[in-house]
Amino acid sequence: MRDDEAELGVSLPSSAVSPMRAVLRRMALALALLLAMFLLVAVDLDGYHDNADGKVSLLDALYYVTVSISTTGYGDITPVSTQARLVNIVAVTPMRIAFLVVLVGTTLEVLTKRTRDAIRIRRWRTRLRDHTVIIGYGTKGRAAIRTLLENERPKDTIVVVDPSPIVVGEASADGFVAVLGDATRSDVLNRAGIATAAQVIIAVQRDDTAALVTLTARSLNATATIVAAVREQENDPLVRQSGADVVITSSDAAGRMLGVATQSPAVSALIEDFLVYGKGLDLWERPVEAAEVGRAPRESEGMVVAVVRGGDVMTYADPRVQTLEAGDRVVVIHVPPV
Repeated sequence: MRDDEAELGVSLPSSAVSPMRAVLRRMALALALLLAMFLLVAVDLDGYHDNADGKVSLLDALYYVTVSISTTGYGDITPVSTQARLVNIVAVTPMRIAFLVVLVGTTLEVLTKRTRDAIRIRRWRTRLRDHTVIIGYGTKGRAAIRTLLENERPKDTIVVVDPSPIVVGEASADGFVAVLGDATRSDVLNRAGIATAAQVIIAVQRDDTAALVTLTARSLNATATIVAAVREQENDPLVRQSGADVVITSSDAAGRMLGVATQSPAVSALIEDFLVYGKGLDLWERPVEAAEVGRAPRESEGMVVAVVRGGDVMTYADPRVQTLEAGDRVVVIHVPPV
């Protein structure tokens, strides 16, 4: 795959400028060049000669500037002194060139846009490390991104992949790098820098697509944490076998929440509180501090509900975690500051 082909379908976030604002900006720049050139001529009127009467007035200077900056140049007013000619060489001629560049700026911008975008994408790709790839910018994908942002994850560490051009445009407008394409294809995931990603969140609409995307992502990155969402519980083993570390079953989880809500509204409200970051109680995972090593989980700061050791998640009541060890991570109930 050539480098220019690899950059296709990648949209970097950029601020949109309306056509009218772009035109007004160019007009203001052109007028500024015209005014600057007029001031240079006006301060040295005696250095110019008018073939009509020999003298150059301010009106003549403005006339000279307008015909000169547009490269019309009738030749009726000319610089005659050494100073005036030097000013024309050093300042007026570059301003004339700049004026022409402003006039044809739109055409030049179109011609150079692809090159500039390719350079920006290459620079972005060289800095891309330990980022999060979000596959699917629908309801689940956007909710996952909101949670990442609430946990102070920078926008420039999130890359969105979606097959819809409209959705990719929305993601780019929201400030994210977005890749257009089918995430089951390895070339599309490579554009998103899948090889150097630290996390992959798969939030597609179909379970079979989630399995294929998981399989492709795992084949390209053996160490990234892959979290996938499926609709049906029966597809959980398939997605895990494809390489997912965590599988979230949306329909099963929603059904359990409905059942809990009917039997115990208070428990349902508490679970909902945990799901909303920054409001009420939060579940927080953190590394064990040096002062906590060798102590029981209940002696740690915060209420420890689980210990992560060697990749295993154990509850606080597990006999294997009577004391905390170096390298453990604990999941605690955290109360955000008011």
